[in-house]
Amino acid sequence: MFYQPSTSTLVAAGGAKIPSTTVVRGGRLVNVVSAEIYPADIAIYENTIVATGDVSAYIADDTEVIDAEDQYLVPGLFDGHQHIECSKLSITSAAKLLVPFGTTNVVSGLDQILVVAGLDGAEAFLRESQQTPLRVLWGAPCRTPYTMPTSTVGHYFSPEDHRVGQQWPECVGVWETVREFVTEGDEQVLAAIEIARENRLPVLGCAPMATGVALSSYLCSGVRVDHESYDSEECLEKLRNGMYVVIRESSFAHFLEENIRLVLEHAPRAARRVSFCTDDVVASDVLSRGHIDNMIRMAVVAGIDPITAIQMATINGAEAYRVDHLVGSISPGRLADVLFVPDLSDFRVARVMANGKVVAQNGALTVDIRAPNRDHLLTGPFPMRPATAADFMVPTDVPDGPVAVLAIEVTDQIFVRKRRDVTLIAQSGMVAPDLDQDVALVSVLERYGKNSNRPTAFIADFGLHSGAIATSTAPDDNNIVVIGATPEDMAVAVNHLASNGGGQVVVDQGEVVQFLPLPIGGIVSDLDPADMALKEEELDQAAKDRGCRVEWPFMYLFFLPITAIPDYAITDVGLVDVLAMEVIDPVLGPGSNWQSTNSSNSTFRSR
Repeated sequence: MFYQPSTSTLVAAGGAKIPSTTVVRGGRLVNVVSAEIYPADIAIYENTIVATGDVSAYIADDTEVIDAEDQYLVPGLFDGHQHIECSKLSITSAAKLLVPFGTTNVVSGLDQILVVAGLDGAEAFLRESQQTPLRVLWGAPCRTPYTMPTSTVGHYFSPEDHRVGQQWPECVGVWETVREFVTEGDEQVLAAIEIARENRLPVLGCAPMATGVALSSYLCSGVRVDHESYDSEECLEKLRNGMYVVIRESSFAHFLEENIRLVLEHAPRAARRVSFCTDDVVASDVLSRGHIDNMIRMAVVAGIDPITAIQMATINGAEAYRVDHLVGSISPGRLADVLFVPDLSDFRVARVMANGKVVAQNGALTVDIRAPNRDHLLTGPFPMRPATAADFMVPTDVPDGPVAVLAIEVTDQIFVRKRRDVTLIAQSGMVAPDLDQDVALVSVLERYGKNSNRPTAFIADFGLHSGAIATSTAPDDNNIVVIGATPEDMAVAVNHLASNGGGQVVVDQGEVVQFLPLPIGGIVSDLDPADMALKEEELDQAAKDRGCRVEWPFMYLFFLPITAIPDYAITDVGLVDVLAMEVIDPVLGPGSNWQSTNSSNSTFRSR
């Protein structure tokens, strides 16, 4: 899977017949296997741990000796489910962000680059990871895209791809296996699971709110792990039915405080079946709160014993994903990822060793890692026709007058979208937004040059009173998502992204106000994390300056095409009723109770 010296060499090194290249002395070993803490040194040959305890026999004149200064020695942290590209950072930049906080292992489907550039794109990202201290374990997505009905993408990940990808040494299983795909009999997903059976690979689940008969049906497919539980009772039912439970605390979905009750109250003896993940994170949040280390701190504050919390962040995840022979503990034969931590009750990483080398100290990398040259596969303008204001006109059979419309209503929870019925005005057979009612336009534009789909619907309570904001990084298909007060600004925003090969943008009165280039696949950048955090803040502030009331404006756009989020979504195939899993028309028919015929904001405005 990852480079290690030959077995014969490691056996000799473990027997002290070959001197160790590095020894860590003077620390207190946090043994996550035996749940003990005791003084122990660590002997390392190249990138592999070969002994712990008294390692004096492993030291030669040229052995590097690192003084642990009475610090606790903890295994590298394990994130069991992360969409790395959703950080908008390349693999290299993500390593710069995560590794200083102690995360050395991430399970990711690389599903966002897959929908853009297929297996070649994923392979390029895996090669890139090998040049960084961040170890990426790859889950082959059950299919792409995950949208229902299926939206348009650059590459549809198929069973044929599984036959190739599941043979890759980095592959740890079938990733993001959505419950509805399984229980509704999606042929491609069921085929991917059968291929995994042949390869003896686990199935990694995604089953929010799955209970009862639906859960039992799902589990009969062989799903092993789930990271999508909305409360601790749901976690308990999944645990009782044999699943490994992964507790999520993302930048936007805060579930640890609720779901840690599984271990505190419901099933404390089953703590070793529970691990951590972050799912979706952004640089600004990680830099302020931390990553998996933050989850350890949160768990300890909630009442979890520090060793138990560290097990959840290390060995538990490695065992759930069947990679504990490589990572997750400080034990002979495992890759040498060691964290130096002064205080377990306030878990903060002072120094990070990855693959036997010290790579970070006091929150910053101590090694220089550089992004690879990007080829044409991942860069360049989008092959789509330019957008015009006419693309964002919503047609109706009503020539003029009031029209009843279903708008996607923004709620306080970024993962919940409701319905708001509003009356808007048709002019010459086109329905205008109404900013006085806080109803703006929303559209998704197919950007791969396959069909030019660009449906437009309405969004309520977003708050935008002028301009437009748009993003080309938007799972699950990474088409362009745009919200605007006017069709003209929406067209400017979309065309700016398309011609620049992707990014996020704020436009007002025809002018670009803020722009974040995302030139790698239109979804990520090689920016340093601190620079990315600054751009995130500038973009969100520019949206808020134009009235947006959502805490994370661009992340709200980001999640709009995800059809697993209730109750409504929008993709390039149209407005989706998520519960019915069907495309619907936002225009319901002739309206009534129209009160504002003279509102200047209830008509299309041209420049």
